[in-house]
Amino acid sequence: MNNMIDVKKLRKEFQSHSSRQGLKGAFRDLFTRNYKTLTAVNDISFTIKRGEMVGYIGENGAGKSTTIKMLTGILTPTAGEITINGMNPHKEREKFVNTIGVVFGQRSQLWWDIAVQESFRLLKKVYKVSDEDYESHMNHVIETLDIGPLLDKPVRKLSLGQRMRCELAAALIHNPPLLFLDEPTIGLDVLVKLKIRRFLKEINEKYGTTILLTTHDLSDIEALCERVIMLDDGKIIYDGQLDDLRENWGEGKQIEFQFAKPVQLNEVEKLTNSEQIVWSHGNTSSQLIANVRDDEEVSTLVATVVSKFDITGVKMNEISTEEIVRSIYEEGVVNG
Repeated sequence: MNNMIDVKKLRKEFQSHSSRQGLKGAFRDLFTRNYKTLTAVNDISFTIKRGEMVGYIGENGAGKSTTIKMLTGILTPTAGEITINGMNPHKEREKFVNTIGVVFGQRSQLWWDIAVQESFRLLKKVYKVSDEDYESHMNHVIETLDIGPLLDKPVRKLSLGQRMRCELAAALIHNPPLLFLDEPTIGLDVLVKLKIRRFLKEINEKYGTTILLTTHDLSDIEALCERVIMLDDGKIIYDGQLDDLRENWGEGKQIEFQFAKPVQLNEVEKLTNSEQIVWSHGNTSSQLIANVRDDEEVSTLVATVVSKFDITGVKMNEISTEEIVRSIYEEGVVNG
């Protein structure tokens, strides 16, 4: 069986209490309540092959975390089928959890008041990992993530970056074939992010670990994943190669204009009125950025702006993956 994850028509609905207005409505709510159904995940289907590293992205409320919780067995689907490594996460819960590792960026699996290595020992017993396997595998993990000096410290005394490296190590104690990462680099500095990315690439290459990564930091996706699944309002709107996404949507240029003095956004929008040009604010009040989708409009745009404003600098870049994704969400394009 080549697929690690097989999802068919997966749906998750939640019942939400809808309060009536006014005092009379509040009184009626005491006896009978109105409920409305919210669909967090709406009949999605996808497969992930063994050894793949896939980015699972979407805006807040798109349904990413709900999907991960169903795939890990935390939530039961309203409808649909999930098969992971030949198992149903809900019906074979005990057997299933021994084959996955999970890291939630905002939730810890380590014990707060005891030393990191004590948490590791407890997890080793939970997963029934032999001393030999633990030593051979975890020595490499500890060295690669550079957490040796942290093992004697209580988790509560670790910085966020230190804790996340330890969380990642804890998720890999039993060397699972599948790793779920939900916002693993949230709030981390650049050096820690680079260290975690290098480590994830290494375990993917060395052990063939399948990784499903959800994150708002698209630089993580670019560094690790060749394939991306994009979710919007509970539905998949893109599932394919990241390179194809750039090729199909990354046409045009991003031009940074540095003005001699602050300029209002609406001033340049009126001057360069075109559906192919989208303006946004830069890092300062004197910097504006134009995303130009049609390469043929670039020279005209630069000439127009330079002729009307005092410009101190112009910088041209390829349109970033972040801008491409934002464009897709704004235009609501569905990939069939």
